[in-house]
Amino acid sequence: MIPVAEFKQFTEQQPAFKVLKPWWDVLAEYLTIAMLMIGVFGCTLQVTQDKIICLPSHEPRENLSEAPCRQLLPRGVSEQMGGLRQLSGLKNNLDLQQYSFINQLCYETPPQLFPYLVVTHTLIFMVCTSFWFKFPGTSSKIEHFISILGKCFDSPWTTRALSEVSGENHKGPAAGRAAAIVVTTAGTGTGKTGEGEKEKVLAEPEKVVTEPPAVTLLDKKEGEQAKALFEKVKKFRVHVEEGDILYTMYIRQTVLKVCKFLAILVYNLVYVEKISFLVACRVETSEVTGYASFCCNHTKAHLFSKLAFCYISFVCVYGITCLYTLYWLFHRPLKEYSFRSVREETGMNDIPDVKNDFAFMLHLIDQYDSLYSKRFAVFLSEVSESRLKQLNLNHEWTPEKLRQKLQRNAWGRLELALCMLPGLPDTVFELSEVEALRLEAICDITFPPGLSQLVHLQELSLLHSPARLPFSSQIFLRDRLKVIRVKCEELREVPLWVFGLRGLEELHLEGLFPPELARAATLESLRELKQLKVLSLRSNAGKVPASVTDVAGHLPPFPTHNDGARLLALNSLKKLVVLRELELVACGLERIPHAIFSLGALQELDLKDNHLRSIEEILSFQHCRKLVTLRLWHNQIAYIPEHVRKLRSLEQLYLSHNKLETLPTQLGLCFGLRLLDVSHNGLRSLPPEVGLLQNLQHLALSYNALEALPEELFFCRKLRTLLLGYNHLSHLSPHIAALRALSRLELKGNRLEALPEELGSCAGLKKAGLLVEDTLYEGLPAEVRERMEEE
Repeated sequence: MIPVAEFKQFTEQQPAFKVLKPWWDVLAEYLTIAMLMIGVFGCTLQVTQDKIICLPSHEPRENLSEAPCRQLLPRGVSEQMGGLRQLSGLKNNLDLQQYSFINQLCYETPPQLFPYLVVTHTLIFMVCTSFWFKFPGTSSKIEHFISILGKCFDSPWTTRALSEVSGENHKGPAAGRAAAIVVTTAGTGTGKTGEGEKEKVLAEPEKVVTEPPAVTLLDKKEGEQAKALFEKVKKFRVHVEEGDILYTMYIRQTVLKVCKFLAILVYNLVYVEKISFLVACRVETSEVTGYASFCCNHTKAHLFSKLAFCYISFVCVYGITCLYTLYWLFHRPLKEYSFRSVREETGMNDIPDVKNDFAFMLHLIDQYDSLYSKRFAVFLSEVSESRLKQLNLNHEWTPEKLRQKLQRNAWGRLELALCMLPGLPDTVFELSEVEALRLEAICDITFPPGLSQLVHLQELSLLHSPARLPFSSQIFLRDRLKVIRVKCEELREVPLWVFGLRGLEELHLEGLFPPELARAATLESLRELKQLKVLSLRSNAGKVPASVTDVAGHLPPFPTHNDGARLLALNSLKKLVVLRELELVACGLERIPHAIFSLGALQELDLKDNHLRSIEEILSFQHCRKLVTLRLWHNQIAYIPEHVRKLRSLEQLYLSHNKLETLPTQLGLCFGLRLLDVSHNGLRSLPPEVGLLQNLQHLALSYNALEALPEELFFCRKLRTLLLGYNHLSHLSPHIAALRALSRLELKGNRLEALPEELGSCAGLKKAGLLVEDTLYEGLPAEVRERMEEE
């Protein structure tokens, strides 16, 4: 006997695959099992109890046909029905062994293929039904999808998301009941609510209204798992929506089943009339038995006829299901799937529609249980993902962990700095002591109402972190925020609510400056900032917008950093009559703008990182009578004109990182100079007139090519800092003892062989302030070193 378990491999599939088997596939599967049982049963009977009975025919050999065998059937039946009153018949003179011999010879004459055809047809049906679950091009996608679907269905985040949405979008008693039902359904993982639960909800409507929706607690591990599910769903969607191999394979196997059904139906209709249970058998055994023709009948012919009838019936039902499947495939747009009903029910309006194989699998799932697609849709919603990220952020960044990041910034405020986070943790707003909030590379920030808890907040930095501010929070920050720093790709991305902060005192903007932005309403809003004291603009503008100069007209400092782009139009700077500080950094300037010389109140000017080669216009600075600080560093200046002597009021002059090889002697006539920085140049010598700078306190000559120092330099009695590092000095004059106020001396990187012991006369010079090689320091007399090491 052939056990059914031998054919189990043809029907064995993962239990999870049942969600992709609609009712017609389930019915077809049971039908194929029934047909397989018929075939196996028929084969078993044929192997174990297959016998035929043959009787000799007395017709002449030349008149032998199937007719006499057919005529025997009704007579035999009638005699059986009427009853046999008298035993009579033909004498054949054959013994039992001769009958057995004839039965064996005539065995192959009747058709014996019915059970084997049934088994073969059934196996083909089984292969057609499950082929797309086995084919490499489709099985991998199906297994991946089933795995993701099961995790999405069982994820605690799914229940929580549906519960929160239900609580937000439904109001009133009816809505309360609906929310409770949604939560119960999601929690049990079934498509229907139990009868007992329904009665409980209906019996206690008041209790359901007063209670909030049941929201499952989500720990950190579950949150991370849900976050990983969002990424898997995104990647799987991109991969599956590219083609329609699943849809095509399902259609092909359905068409094959229909064709197989039609073939079986046609050949059964053709050959059913030729089926005979009583057949003639002719064998040449007349010498042995005395007869050459026999009439034979199968012992199980009646049973086989019933099995055949059942098999044909099952095949017809199977064919009807296949035809309905084809109708369903071509009647509906199965390559597009809309979540419209899910969006209306859950309120997640951002759930996208899908197409191709992704859509086809969701259509199949709906035939099994539409709850699966509803719970799966949660992981297609960006709103749901953002909520999950927010929850994970709150788990990761606890108030205690955030307090450990608090520190004082350069302006003395208690600052919390957060960088490259997927969002802004809600726990930030529990730190009421925060005075400065710095957010860098954090996308899609929306300040919640909890922002009002930061009662000490005065400074806000948004560095590549676009932020939305509700109106209620704008009112809170309007008079409270004093400093804001915004850095973005383009200045048009600066949030408009920034210009509504009436109490703002410092505004620092950094970003690219599109030409059309000069006429936009964004910068025009700067005029509303009446309390502004500092406006810093770092961009690539070709000209300073009029709105900026209108605001900067009453500002003491106006720093502008242009990131190397050339600033062409500067005439508007003439309006800044009260400007005290001006920074034009990296503005591509090749000459000092003449508009600057009209700023009579200017005290500090910074022209760092420009393309200045000549500063002949320095003579015009005599009109800026209050100018005390001039920074011309990081340029390409090759020489200083002689009329630098006109800058009598200048106190600080920065000329480092240029191409100077000499200094003019007239520089010694700038008697007010207290700081001179000419480091990182190519100076080979200093003019003796440098000794006329009696007020000089800081002199930086590092990274030059000086081989000797003029003796007159040591006439600068007030010198406190002398930086001579990385030059070509071979000795240091003993007259350095005259610099009694010297507290910092850098000599490292020279060619000195020894240090003069007169360094001991520099009362303010300690070991910490002397930067020199250890070997040179150890060469000083012991008493000099002891004095320098004294506290």
